Amino acid sequence: MLFQNENIILRAVEPSDLDTLYVWENDISLWVAGNARNPYSRFALKQYIADFQKDIYESRQLRLMIDHRQTQKSVGTVDLYDFDLHHSKIALGLFVEQQYQGKGYAWQALEIVEDYVFNFLKINQLYVFIAKNNKASRNIFERKNYYCQTRLREWIKTADGFEDVFVYQKFREM
Repeated sequence: MLFQNENIILRAVEPSDLDTLYVWENDISLWVAGNARNPYSRFALKQYIADFQKDIYESRQLRLMIDHRQTQKSVGTVDLYDFDLHHSKIALGLFVEQQYQGKGYAWQALEIVEDYVFNFLKINQLYVFIAKNNKASRNIFERKNYYCQTRLREWIKTADGFEDVFVYQKFREM
């Protein structure tokens, strides 16, 4: 199966994920990394889950749940978004719940997603935005040979003011 290794499975979002997504999407401490500014209702998330059953070429995005293979517990998500087929690029978002961080889930999910994007979809470029202070995430992407191409100054608003964001890219090897 394309979306798994010996430790994790990446799978489509299911209606049974509603409660998990409700907790994650409404965690105010995580909003600084995204564009959320208000809580999501269960109804809105239910519609969101239904919409994610569309093909990546139609919706231009894909969310996958990261499940621990042995326990089948969801530990995070992978988001592919802003899919631009013409320019052969797609943005990546990677989330691992705090209690599961530092256990290799992000690294493994990234390997699986890279294989899907570069070898199955044949897309030329993956790119990711990472806040300056998110050193753990920056370290993962740097170790996975993503190149820091630019620094966007004061890109996101935080409780303490503004924070810079780095843009990392990785290209398909031909």
